[in-house]
Amino acid sequence: MNRVIKEISVWLKTLPESRMLLILSLVTGLCSGFASLLLKNAIHFFAWILKGWFNTPAESILYIVYPGAGMLLSLLFVRYVIKDNIGHGVTKVLQSIARNESRIKRHNTWSSMAASSVTIGFGGSVGAEAPIVYTGAAIGSNLASLFGLSYRHMTILLGCGAAGAIAGIFKAPLAGILFTLEILMFNISMTSMIPLLVSAVTAATVSFFFLGDAVVFSNALEAFKMNNIPFYIGLGIAAGFISLYFTRTTLKIEDKIGSIKNPYKRWIVSSVSLGILIFLFPPLYGEGYSSITELLNNNSEEAVGTFIFQDLTNEQWFIPLFFLAIVFLKVVAMAFTNAGGGVGGTFGPTLVIGGIFGFVFSRVVNLLGIHPLPETNFALVGMAGLMAGVMHAPLTAIFLIAEMTGGYMLLTPLIITSVVSFATIRGFERYSIYTKRIAKDGDLLTHDSDKATLTLLKTCELVENDFIPVRAEDDLGILTEVIAHSKRNLFPVLGKNGNLEGIILLDEIRSLIFEREKYKTVKVSDIMKQPLTTVNVNESMKEVMEKFEKTSAWNLPVLDQESRYLGFVSKSKIFSAYREQLKLVSHE
Repeated sequence: MNRVIKEISVWLKTLPESRMLLILSLVTGLCSGFASLLLKNAIHFFAWILKGWFNTPAESILYIVYPGAGMLLSLLFVRYVIKDNIGHGVTKVLQSIARNESRIKRHNTWSSMAASSVTIGFGGSVGAEAPIVYTGAAIGSNLASLFGLSYRHMTILLGCGAAGAIAGIFKAPLAGILFTLEILMFNISMTSMIPLLVSAVTAATVSFFFLGDAVVFSNALEAFKMNNIPFYIGLGIAAGFISLYFTRTTLKIEDKIGSIKNPYKRWIVSSVSLGILIFLFPPLYGEGYSSITELLNNNSEEAVGTFIFQDLTNEQWFIPLFFLAIVFLKVVAMAFTNAGGGVGGTFGPTLVIGGIFGFVFSRVVNLLGIHPLPETNFALVGMAGLMAGVMHAPLTAIFLIAEMTGGYMLLTPLIITSVVSFATIRGFERYSIYTKRIAKDGDLLTHDSDKATLTLLKTCELVENDFIPVRAEDDLGILTEVIAHSKRNLFPVLGKNGNLEGIILLDEIRSLIFEREKYKTVKVSDIMKQPLTTVNVNESMKEVMEKFEKTSAWNLPVLDQESRYLGFVSKSKIFSAYREQLKLVSHE
């Protein structure tokens, strides 16, 4: 077997890189599809073992214990086995593209699945989509690294893994492609989309083969009616504000709990809080898709779950008020899960909250007798509305729900609500839940070709080191000799430890080099000057360009972490690299 794999590997390496990319995109799609199946089944297995036997409200007391146990297992696994931060998978993928040349560690091909299956299976109130996206992206990245693909093609194959992961877990190939293009923010040409198509369709085919061709939500939908448009607009506006609450509350709670330095104290605070929330509100257990399914089937009492106040479910207004509380508390439960050591994402909770909110919105309108609304339609459209707002991804939201329902009957309301929700939150929040943190560091890739290209440039790759150094104690005669053998008009003055003490500009001392009588009396220390500013080799290109703009300099010295001189970075070098990178980004 190993011999066959080795021969295939040798043969692949003889192919042109573009053709190799297509074959590897197929392999990535297969692996991502199987990874999606494995994660879904692992989560269902844990959930079945732990609560499949619940029959009475008294047994639900275990809801207090289960989530904390899963979070602890995940915390120990990450802390002592993986020894790496694997949370917030989509954000990690974005960071790897911007900071690490699209390279993702090998353990991420399985570690995120292992940790998230325990977290969610035991009741952690997070989603499996971000971990599987991280897994798929890691599969693509490591395959590209194994076969020596370029950074550009490695990034595309990483995107193939992410597209395959979404396509596999939702049986939605188009949504997988749009997720990669819209949320991961790749700026690629049409020819580069072919590998994404291959990977997404392959992964979806794997899911269809093993799970059947039934769509995720196969409920009977009512035909679209024009007189419901004002309510879809209202749902979009409300979804935009719920999205704003979602984003800001999540980050605030995670930052607050994250300020507790001891990880076990964080776990205690989070697990106790989460356990109590789930005990009082059972739909918060796990991903929450089962509650959505029950709501879509008009089984609102079943959606409540094993509840200690079961008698209240017969009250007419209890159901909408109960699930309205779920809308706001699901965000809190998700933040507690992630902050306490669990591994999961925000994708699933976004869909769940959106679906529940759409149901509550329509149920309240119906109870008030304002206008008869189809609750199933509004629940599904609510999913798209919240996804468009939280993730800033209206296209992905529209087509994901369309594919999950097996048709495009809801296309018009999906477009209306998603666009309105996106427009609403954009008035208050520029960044999505995935990009808000990393945008502060200047590492965010965007659909703007100029900004994306600038972000892809690395300072360390643009350092020029052919400048001849001199020392402060050298005299003018030695400096003149150095000038005679240099092709540059800039000279760094270095100390004994390689530290930069100053710079000499030829234009400023040109007249001195003709005064031979001063060759022995004038020292470099007398005529050197301090640079206007310096650049750290690890600074982003955005920060470097800001320094050029502030100083109006043409060259700036580059220092390492110990402040030792490495060379200079120049505007001309940056502009040249920028043009080359722009060609790759725009034309492949």
